[in-house]
Amino acid sequence: MNISFLLQGVVLGFSIAAPVGPIGVLCIRRTLMQGRTVGLVSGLGAAMADAIYGCIAGFGLTLISNFLVNQQLWIRLIGGIFLCYLGIRTCLNKPAEVSALVQSNSLFSDYASTLFLTLTNPATILSFVAIFAGLGVVEGSYFDAAILVLGVFVGSALWWFVLSFGIDLLRSRFSQRGFIWINIISGVILVAFGAIASGAALRAIAY
Repeated sequence: MNISFLLQGVVLGFSIAAPVGPIGVLCIRRTLMQGRTVGLVSGLGAAMADAIYGCIAGFGLTLISNFLVNQQLWIRLIGGIFLCYLGIRTCLNKPAEVSALVQSNSLFSDYASTLFLTLTNPATILSFVAIFAGLGVVEGSYFDAAILVLGVFVGSALWWFVLSFGIDLLRSRFSQRGFIWINIISGVILVAFGAIASGAALRAIAY
């Protein structure tokens, strides 16, 4: 196993996951409201999406990557609308509903929602292609690409592990009123992200 590619993948995956965007807000909110397991599983959905795009770039699947990049405006529009939906639903959730929410929503749905949202940004493929080419993976073997993609997943998952367990330590400090504000603030941020993404996609489609 090429340890150097593995370590580079871990650093790459961690650095890609670390900036707090809509997925980060969603995972932080879920951790505070439902616990670290839900937050971690949600983060793993994003990590898997990063690994999928890493595979497409690393293994040179140009047919798939070209299709996704060419259709990225429509894909981002769908993702933006879904973000708005999640944001509105988050604003309307009440702390009293948390226990019922945990029972009714399976971990799979938490995982699938972040997987889907992360996949709605096909431009990530172009970033992976550029980075992988810089590391010499494009001209290398499929084995090297697989090791690098594995590292990307491990690095991304490591970030979500650190985030969910760190945020979970703060749960006991919030009152019932605090959880209401968490829902409102998180929901507004998600709607804002969704509106910006949808608006940008619609303007680009119109032109």
